Amino acid sequence: MAYDDERIALFLDYENLAIGARDGLGVVPFDFGPIANALAERGRVVARRAYADWSSFDEDRRLLARAQVELIEIPQRIGGSRKNAADIKMAVDAIELAYERSFVTTFAIGTGDSDFTPLVHKLRELDKRVIGIGVQSSTSALLPPACDEFLFYDRLPGVEPSTTPTPRRGRPRVRGAKSTPSPATAPAAEDTVVEAPAAVAEPVEDTVDDAVPSAEERDLAALVTQTLAGLQRHADGPVLASRLKRAILRKDPTFDEADHGFRGFGELLRHLENQGVVALKQGSAQGDPEVTFPEDESAEDSAFRLLVDVVRDLGKPQLSGLKNQLRKRDPDFSEKRYGFNSFLSFVKAARARKLIEMEWDDEIGDYVLRLPD
Repeated sequence: MAYDDERIALFLDYENLAIGARDGLGVVPFDFGPIANALAERGRVVARRAYADWSSFDEDRRLLARAQVELIEIPQRIGGSRKNAADIKMAVDAIELAYERSFVTTFAIGTGDSDFTPLVHKLRELDKRVIGIGVQSSTSALLPPACDEFLFYDRLPGVEPSTTPTPRRGRPRVRGAKSTPSPATAPAAEDTVVEAPAAVAEPVEDTVDDAVPSAEERDLAALVTQTLAGLQRHADGPVLASRLKRAILRKDPTFDEADHGFRGFGELLRHLENQGVVALKQGSAQGDPEVTFPEDESAEDSAFRLLVDVVRDLGKPQLSGLKNQLRKRDPDFSEKRYGFNSFLSFVKAARARKLIEMEWDDEIGDYVLRLPD
């Protein structure tokens, strides 16, 4: 089965995610959008369920209902265990769906609680692919290795951590947090544990390049490039125009290129190619070209030179706020134009090219950048 034909069932241990995002990232209310977009790049989500005592999440409940998430009520019982009630109900429903809906190929389990590890093992035993989703600061170290893929919510495109700590409101401590490794002691497993909290990543604005004048066209180009970058990261082959269109429709079912003045999706892609946003190559079928990013080394090198120049002028700047310094010199700078989903990824690419060096400073809680000696 082709990777983009995966059918995904999403189960959210909502209290764990929401409280983890609030305490670890200052995100209130919890933003479900980045999760929906990340899964849309991987396949078609056929079921969305979230489990919580919804009397404690009034605003979240309205947002999730608009996102077509089925809300499963787990009321808090006096003298009872809400933790066990939520865990057991979610696990039973997931196993039931795995047996009754054989067409479901992938289960996305949103939690940081290690108590769900047996569920993950059982789903994989049933030949289901499992994607874990959790906030880094509240995810047990036992859970990510059990999954086929684990997405830290902090690192998803569109997540914008708050710089202002969010006060606690007497809510229970997030389950699983006690087992989470700190940045200084976390194992360096690839794509499992980040070097430091992703809260230092700069918010990303949807700017593409000089040749796209209107805000509507900037949003359109950003939608295409973000989706293309996500597909390229997770694809096992070339990204064809038809596959890109299906992924965009999963993100925004109302998308229609005609609304933007184009007679077809191919015409839209040719327009973006002329703008230098994407590049088209001959695909495996007539009329279905391969879509990729332009191999414009000069433009990419120019962006890295801008970063180097700013770091040189500032001495040893922190990562936080650095993107704003680049935009003071080039208001149209955007890492998305070069296929990076975040500014942190762009900076790490510069480090990989040995253009800069960056180290985590525990005292200031941020990366410090400098030029190589």
